[in-house]
Amino acid sequence: MDTNATPERAAGGSATADQAEQIKGVARGDSPVPLSVLDLSTVGTQHTPSDALRTTTELARSVEAWGFQRMWVAEHHGMPGIASSAPAVVIAHLAAHTSTLRLGSGGVMLPNHAPLVVAEQFGTLQALHPGRIDLGIGRAPGTDQATARALRRTTGPLSADDFPQQLGELMAFLGDDFPIDHPYAAIQSVPNGPVPPIWLLGSSGFSAQLAGALGLPFAFAHHFSAQNTLPALDLYRQSFQPSAVLDEPYALIGVQAVAADTDEEALDIIRPVALSMLRLRRGMPGKQPTRQEAREYAYTELEQGFVDSWLAEAVYGSPEKVRAELDELRERTGVQELMLTANVPDRDAKLHSFELVAKSYRMI
Repeated sequence: MDTNATPERAAGGSATADQAEQIKGVARGDSPVPLSVLDLSTVGTQHTPSDALRTTTELARSVEAWGFQRMWVAEHHGMPGIASSAPAVVIAHLAAHTSTLRLGSGGVMLPNHAPLVVAEQFGTLQALHPGRIDLGIGRAPGTDQATARALRRTTGPLSADDFPQQLGELMAFLGDDFPIDHPYAAIQSVPNGPVPPIWLLGSSGFSAQLAGALGLPFAFAHHFSAQNTLPALDLYRQSFQPSAVLDEPYALIGVQAVAADTDEEALDIIRPVALSMLRLRRGMPGKQPTRQEAREYAYTELEQGFVDSWLAEAVYGSPEKVRAELDELRERTGVQELMLTANVPDRDAKLHSFELVAKSYRMI
């Protein structure tokens, strides 16, 4: 395969004001940076996927009214506790039920898909909702190896080694910018038009360095890889080269954040999330347990250590405590945007959490 359609070629040039404005958010209220939302359409043991997706839709309407910058949904497969396995479908639904909120993928796992298919999906979304769509791209499978093989229709070994080439093809399809001698030069992605902003997502240094080299915005998964946050952000900034997209680095981090009326209530709400993560790490994904189940679970010493470590990196508590910890995290990381996720299935608790955060920053 001719690899002339490299991401470097697709991203070269100097930034335009319109492209940068779609990426850079607007801080509202007292918040020093824009606040955004990542939602996984969490399914609890007492809920259905329909319940989870209805909550996601209501959350989108609410955070739009409360002044949040953008809302992303994430691609995961084979996980009964997550209903957002088809981000493009969910984004289309959310966009139809909102009017100004930016919506996107956090992210699409590119190795699972043909780049042309992703270009067509997000070209369609951009045509339906001009100027409101973000395309966040990741290189992890977002699932177990057997499911990844089913997605990719292969029985061979799985690898993300060709991710830069896949990304280059995606960008070339979106921008109708293949070299004239490329095998895909005569293929046009339709609908085509203004290209949605492309973000690279990561939980390690690979995507950080690639995003920097391409001059793309970078989103780091602090909520499940906190130990790598500062090294990855440093690598992104050190690698950054001005491009047709950005003149300077723009980074956000995902943060697990749950606000409640009291610290005790917030802990009760987030404890099942920690137990769900523990089970996922043990290869036992399932619907998220209830608060009572998480309270009564008999943790081994090793399990308790994992939960304590996970909770130590999450932000939870009263609105005042959550705001203080978010402010400290922003100052420590120097990011331009915070993307909050509250992976709880309880509709009322989830909506109340984001409302309390918005009120704590005087966004509403």
